[in-house]
Amino acid sequence: MLSLAFAALFWVLLHLGVAGPLRAALVGRLGEMGYRGLFSALSAVGLIWLALAYRGAPYEPLWAPAPLWVPTVLVLLGFVMLAYSLGPTNPTQVGSKREGSELPVVGVTRITRHPMLWAFTLWAIAHLTVNGHWAGVLLFGAILVTALNGMVSIDRKRAGELGPAWADFARRTSRLPFAAILSGRGQLVIGELAVWWLGLGIALFVAALWLHGFL
Repeated sequence: MLSLAFAALFWVLLHLGVAGPLRAALVGRLGEMGYRGLFSALSAVGLIWLALAYRGAPYEPLWAPAPLWVPTVLVLLGFVMLAYSLGPTNPTQVGSKREGSELPVVGVTRITRHPMLWAFTLWAIAHLTVNGHWAGVLLFGAILVTALNGMVSIDRKRAGELGPAWADFARRTSRLPFAAILSGRGQLVIGELAVWWLGLGIALFVAALWLHGFL
């Protein structure tokens, strides 16, 4: 369990530190591509460490697992969000470049400006509902914390990079799904949500369900 605890701590500090306050200094020293290479390599190490440590961790229960339909629905929604996040360029996505005085709010960004991170968030929550033990809390909790923090971190970085254009985009969108729509700052346009992205999300969900036991 100690190895898993250190792996979870490494993962959280990597994303809250190296991708946070230390990012500017590292980019200045390594360049943008050098920084991304370093961060990707460390992230890969962190994921492998988490996976191996989780497999070897003892089972120490904390709560009874939720009914199977709960994680099933959450994971399905997560895959749908993941599929839609791969659509038209979103200024919150890694590597996106936007110029001009206005950032368009279209498609899934009307629901949330962080569809990919919400996919990871829903995945982590889903697995916590059926893994009520210390190992599950450490693994899926670490991923949940970094996904939620990522939304705040990306917003902060984009605000610095894009200035007034970002301020207007943030005003018309929300981190929390549907919050901008419910508050009257935006509106849902179903026609902008291409059905084939929904189909892709469902297909990914079915594939993951089929491969779950093997993985």
